[in-house]
Amino acid sequence: MFSERFSNLPAYAFPRLRTLLDGTLLDGHVPGGEAVQMTIGEPQHPFPEWVQQTLAQHVGEFQKYPPNDGAPELLCAITDWVARRFGVNLDPATQVMALNGTREGLYNAAINAAMALCPEQKQGKRSVVLIPNPFYQVYMVAAMSVGAEPVFVPATETTNYLPDFCSVDPTILERTAIVYLCSPSNPQGAIASAEYWRDLIALAEKYNFQIFADECYSEIYRGSAPVGGLEIAARMAADPERVVAFHSLSKRSNLPGLRSGFVAGGPRSLARIKQLRAYGGAPLPLPLVRVAERAWSDETHVVENRRLYDEKYALADEIFASVSEYRSPPGGFFLWEIDGQNPGKSYIRVALVAPKPEMVRGLTLLRDCLWP
Repeated sequence: MFSERFSNLPAYAFPRLRTLLDGTLLDGHVPGGEAVQMTIGEPQHPFPEWVQQTLAQHVGEFQKYPPNDGAPELLCAITDWVARRFGVNLDPATQVMALNGTREGLYNAAINAAMALCPEQKQGKRSVVLIPNPFYQVYMVAAMSVGAEPVFVPATETTNYLPDFCSVDPTILERTAIVYLCSPSNPQGAIASAEYWRDLIALAEKYNFQIFADECYSEIYRGSAPVGGLEIAARMAADPERVVAFHSLSKRSNLPGLRSGFVAGGPRSLARIKQLRAYGGAPLPLPLVRVAERAWSDETHVVENRRLYDEKYALADEIFASVSEYRSPPGGFFLWEIDGQNPGKSYIRVALVAPKPEMVRGLTLLRDCLWP
């Protein structure tokens, strides 16, 4: 009566964590006291003051159906930002589509894009989706949803916390249809260099697979701005369909509730994704579109956001200065501590999203508990 494909699928990560934390006993520690929010990466920095004003000015547009692929003004604001940030010129009509948050894109892109772009078989066998490990669970479930085989590639200290796709068995690469890469990575905060991207794109050209570049944390970094997949692909004059990139305002602009993101890539890939999404997509309401337009057009609040995270990382570096297992990541807003052989088993993921006093209290408690 019911599909067996998802019969063994566990509950999503954060509901599982919530159930664990709400329990009466956790490894001998009775839960209690004031909670410090350091689990889910929900940005808490103030969003720009003009958000409320813009929303109020356009509230009447709730009476209109929004365009499924995104309003033309928003698409132009997005492609203008891509040109400024990555030096890549995209056609707003054919190479970008607005998303209702990047989780929708990263899941439905592998549903829509995989249904539209991923062959049922390669080399006469079941298609493969390569996924970094540790990984965002949406990647795995998206692969399962289209009947592809998820193959996990470890991202460990020895590989600079990025997956070494070039080391994957050629027989697997021949069956590979899609590769997910998150840079800066979640949770390790590792940043793919231009050389890393060149090697991956060359591998994709050789074995004819697409790269789904999850770049939701691209604007939270320390030092130089990370390069992007579309940027390096353009420099290499690679097949314009080779990289499909995803971005969001959740982290960049501290607007996780706005649910505004986008997917960009080659015109043939976008045409196929749009075609399928038209049947079941959830377009962004027009008043929210107007906020998103302005957010992609403004960098002042993004610079301030990075400054606040820089201050938090400086505090974290000070708190954990005596802890040898601690590493300070170059990007994202997560701490990723404690070494171990399994890529994720012996690590702790800590989101630096709480206000600074609360964050300092939480990190100090964590340090004193684990390294008394």
